[in-house]
Amino acid sequence: MFSDATFVYAVIVVAAVLMASNRVRFDVIALLVVLALMLSGVLTVREALAGFGSSVVILVAGLLIVGEMLARTGVARAVGDWIMKHGGTSETRLLILIMVGAGVLGSAMSSTAVVAIFIPIVLRIAAETNLNASRMLLPMSYAALISGMLTLIGTTPNIVVHEELKGAGYDGFGFFSFMPVGIVVLAVAIIYILLIGRRLLSSEVHKPSEQNLSRSILDLWDDFRTGEDVARLRINKGSPLVGRTIAQTELHTRERVLIIGVNRASSGAERISVPVPTTELQAQDVLVVVGRPEDVQRLIESQLLTSLPRTTRERQRWLWEMGGARVLIHPESRLIGKSIREAEFRSTYGLHVLGLRRAKEPFPDPADEKIRPADSLFVVGPWSRIRQLQRWSHDFVVTELPSEFADIVPSYRRMPVALGILAAMVALTVFDVVPLVAAVLMASLAAVFTRCLTMEDAYRAIHWSSLVLVAGMLPLADALQKTGGSQLVVDALMSAVGDASPYMMLTVLFFLTAGLGLVLSNTASAVLVAPIAIYAASLLGVSPYPFAVAVLIAASAAYSTPVSTPVVTLVVDPGKYKFTDFLKLGIPLLVLTYLVTLVVAPLVFPFHPSY
Repeated sequence: MFSDATFVYAVIVVAAVLMASNRVRFDVIALLVVLALMLSGVLTVREALAGFGSSVVILVAGLLIVGEMLARTGVARAVGDWIMKHGGTSETRLLILIMVGAGVLGSAMSSTAVVAIFIPIVLRIAAETNLNASRMLLPMSYAALISGMLTLIGTTPNIVVHEELKGAGYDGFGFFSFMPVGIVVLAVAIIYILLIGRRLLSSEVHKPSEQNLSRSILDLWDDFRTGEDVARLRINKGSPLVGRTIAQTELHTRERVLIIGVNRASSGAERISVPVPTTELQAQDVLVVVGRPEDVQRLIESQLLTSLPRTTRERQRWLWEMGGARVLIHPESRLIGKSIREAEFRSTYGLHVLGLRRAKEPFPDPADEKIRPADSLFVVGPWSRIRQLQRWSHDFVVTELPSEFADIVPSYRRMPVALGILAAMVALTVFDVVPLVAAVLMASLAAVFTRCLTMEDAYRAIHWSSLVLVAGMLPLADALQKTGGSQLVVDALMSAVGDASPYMMLTVLFFLTAGLGLVLSNTASAVLVAPIAIYAASLLGVSPYPFAVAVLIAASAAYSTPVSTPVVTLVVDPGKYKFTDFLKLGIPLLVLTYLVTLVVAPLVFPFHPSY
């Protein structure tokens, strides 16, 4: 038995070295662990592969789908817009809002996804306020890590510890069981960053290099337009346009004004991003038009229209519906020799041509200009149509997409539905109506049934490498238990701690988990330490819950290195951080997190509960 336990320890050490080297994929390491345990005879084939059928794996997959639903319906983006609106130019206020926003969002969706969504938001805020992005990006990623301490579904280690408790015969955690600990950690982290942390980072504002910046849709259009602009016009009652189709109005030929969108209030603010010639205009419709200011003004006066302001919110909603692109005409294109009008470009491709550029010179009215090879067009319309244009490679080459392309929220109209699904999932779990895994699966299916995302989107949302990592590392805990390895660790801890209070054991377990997290993934750390913590509690005759909380909090407290988790790795390049930045900022925060856990966890989960 001792030799088997030694072999398992050797497997853990080798896995840790490989992970720390960052030269071998984590999922490959997990599969090697499974093979080692299987071929050595430490575990049977069924035992070694049991992780792939674990409820933990199903839960992780389902939660990734729920997180994708929140991203695709714009919930995360709406939070970012709210931060930009209310943060102003105050670094202190922005830091608070960014950290709270990342913490709240990460409690319901993947922390890695939250960081990926927030990076462009923080960079945009920094550019507009002339603040240093590096003083906000790392605190944001730390808040995303802490979000895993707020809810049961916040991060995979929570689910691992929860399932380990149930496997040992205890009740698992409730959805918000350890939230009091997580809230205090988040509050302490915000205070630490505001008072000390941000001063440990450079105050120099780094301007992003021009070649790494994508141009906005307006910047792209500037290369093509010759005095045109966008305007929003409401059709008043009594306007000659009411009841007429776009073709009948002849606005483009008579008034030299092009309608590129219609916002129809009578249909629940429906946005028609490519109105066809047969679209009939109604009173109170809001037209999005392109034309010279003098032509637009003449149209307003002659057709009884009202000019409306272009608000940031309205612009964002339209940019989620439609965008633009710069397109090069292929030398063998079927459009060569035809004008835009003759080619019926709008009807054929579902896109408007707002500009034509030849030999670096824009044409003032490209509709009737014969197309030549290597001409550049600026087209606008639904993002789906722009993507389709990329497939017409024999006719076009899409040479430049705007920066807004990265911010597309394809299902933003279903945001209320997504929030309802999330609320129902939480309610089913909190009130113990169905098991957690069932609630998550129901939410995942509801996201597809309500068309918040397609089934293909759901499959793409699942990080299969992460699932393989979880499934491959879970058998290690069984191997330690079966070979007596867990008992050896606990015996060593007990001899070191002796008759000291449970607080000492909690301290040892916290730093053991955090230390393993420096070389292993946080999931693997939780897998290894959770059964040890529960067994140690039974030997001490105390409740296992404070120890279990210490393990899951420490597993999420991967602040000290940039390689422990993708949540912090993602900000290294955009924040231009050095390894020492993580040590300076992360180690004090780790100590503060430990102190909060030491004080608050036993208050929420007493060592000797009275029933």
